[in-house]
Amino acid sequence: MSGITLSARRLSPSAKAALGVFARYGTVIGLAAMIAAFSILSPDAFPTVNNFVNVLNQTSLAMIIAGGLTLAVIVGELDLSIGYAASLHGVLVTGLIVQTKLPVPLAIVVVLMLGAVIGIVNGLIVTKLRVNSVIATLGVGTIIVGLTFAYSAGVPIAAGVPDEFLDLALGRWLFGVPNPIIVMALVLGALWALVERTSIGQEIQAVGGNPSAARLAGINVDRIKIIGFVISGVCAALTGILLASRLGSGTASAADSYLLSAFAAVFLGSATLRDGEFHVLGTFVGALIIAFGFNGLNIFGAPTFSQYMFQGAILIVAVGLSSLGRMLAET
Repeated sequence: MSGITLSARRLSPSAKAALGVFARYGTVIGLAAMIAAFSILSPDAFPTVNNFVNVLNQTSLAMIIAGGLTLAVIVGELDLSIGYAASLHGVLVTGLIVQTKLPVPLAIVVVLMLGAVIGIVNGLIVTKLRVNSVIATLGVGTIIVGLTFAYSAGVPIAAGVPDEFLDLALGRWLFGVPNPIIVMALVLGALWALVERTSIGQEIQAVGGNPSAARLAGINVDRIKIIGFVISGVCAALTGILLASRLGSGTASAADSYLLSAFAAVFLGSATLRDGEFHVLGTFVGALIIAFGFNGLNIFGAPTFSQYMFQGAILIVAVGLSSLGRMLAET
């Protein structure tokens, strides 16, 4: 990084300014350009209210899990267990409702509490045992995969799912808007308010910015990091619940793919409006870029492999823009 920073210092002020604009607003410009291009190329299918609502509905679950991940990343850690955990939660909530005969609200509360417990476990391993968060959460995630298959035997739990549960993701209880969009808006709004408008949010940002300075300022760094993991875990649980409701079944590995899309959204978000800083609003914009990109590819009938290539390229670009933003902020 020092070599890159030295190179940045050799740039002219105008070049630095241009790079700064690109690093801070490149994702927003890219989103606008993508929407404009798809709208011109497919004026009858892409730029419609129904399509935009469909895009938001389809990506709402990815936004929820990415929003939770954002809190873990803000405090300086990574949570690689979220996709596996969401799959477990989807299987478990369905099993509790269908097999154990728990009322739907109680089953949801139990699964959300389990999400918090998984977050606490991740946080304790990282803060108390001093295990690197990548290793810790990957290990926990692998254990979760085993628990998922142990509970379901790899067989989807589908028969007997009540309509009350299905309506969580398939219903439209408010103004005809799909429920997942409403839940996503409430979750991201609450996370934004927590980080940007509360004292604990200031502590979260302080720990992410400089843990040593935060500790000297009297902040309980370990507690804040655990809170970040707990929020990530609860959002993963909520995602798993809504996904099971949308699919009408609890299926092992159903949510595993959310891991990559969540990280892509978070890192794209760090290059949005700020100099390489992770924040909830940026994550929302990053998720929109991925969602509209997938939607456009689907409309034009692009093969499935192109979607994986697109998402991988987006992740690389996201990390590059984030690094560029932090580099320029340091010069």
